[in-house]
Amino acid sequence: MGSDALWQWIALFAVAGAFVAAAGTVLARSGDEIATRTGLGGLLVGMLLLAVATSLPEVATDVSAALEGAPDLAVGDLFGSSMANMAILALIDLVHRGRVWPRVGLGHAKVAAIAVALTAIALLAILVPPGVAIGWVGIETPLIVTGYIAAAAWMKRSRGEGRRGDDSTGEIIVPTGWARTEEARHSLRYEAARIVLAAGIILVAAPVLALSGKGIAERIGIGQMLVGALLLAVTTSLPELVASLAAVRIGAYDLAVGNLFGSNAFNMTVLFAADLSCLPGPILAAVAPAQVVAGVGAILLMALALAAVVHGTRTRLARLEPDPLAVLLAYILLMGALWMATS
Repeated sequence: MGSDALWQWIALFAVAGAFVAAAGTVLARSGDEIATRTGLGGLLVGMLLLAVATSLPEVATDVSAALEGAPDLAVGDLFGSSMANMAILALIDLVHRGRVWPRVGLGHAKVAAIAVALTAIALLAILVPPGVAIGWVGIETPLIVTGYIAAAAWMKRSRGEGRRGDDSTGEIIVPTGWARTEEARHSLRYEAARIVLAAGIILVAAPVLALSGKGIAERIGIGQMLVGALLLAVTTSLPELVASLAAVRIGAYDLAVGNLFGSNAFNMTVLFAADLSCLPGPILAAVAPAQVVAGVGAILLMALALAAVVHGTRTRLARLEPDPLAVLLAYILLMGALWMATS
């Protein structure tokens, strides 16, 4: 019976994953069209539009976990998803032999810094004894949302997106746009409708994906925090993976990287929704201290990825990319540290 149930969960996981994959591809293509034709650029569209759409699984999953009285599952998923996104970023650059990181605008450093700062606020809320609260909601989660909104407005006002010059000096040049004119067959309203439809599919399919992932984990036998930080985080990050891979395939490197760093920033705002759903709160005061390992791990991986993006050198070996390999190795080691912290 147990074996039959496991195969049923695996089949459900595969079907939901197929829907998420299809929706992620649509998001990337329509997002690239909007980024190019509106002049907003891939960095801003990736950080805001694409990142929010691909982070819908975290919203649905973590609010549900908080309502069910599982704060560690919710917070572990968010920190773990931020870690998984950096592993995805490294994997994309490795698969494409180092073509991605050197070709994106240095404006991504701003997005990464925002994500690191918001994650640090969440970590401080876990480490410091509970202080000011608004009802059952900790003051930290509304502060994170306020910071995210302010940062998004700052990014929009000071967008300086572009690609590096051929001299590899790291200077920003004016973006030329990725989409070709002859490909713009549909109106912006049509592209926006496609994004809304794809986001709706992800909103429905991703919780099924997460639920089936949880079912598989329970039958294999691993703890709640590891389910959140490892399996649940990886499954809810599949939209980011698919959308970013699709963006890279069409040459929209800024869109792909902006999506991943932007998702990490938006993940922290999901804490506010989870905090509202967690009774009694605040949610960050209710989680295990071991969550700090996942939070510090997310910051570490973002710092490594940020350093590699800013470096952007063209002198790396063709078949051995030390920067993405370092990020992937750090991710594996951090998963081991989480395992030991929760065992």
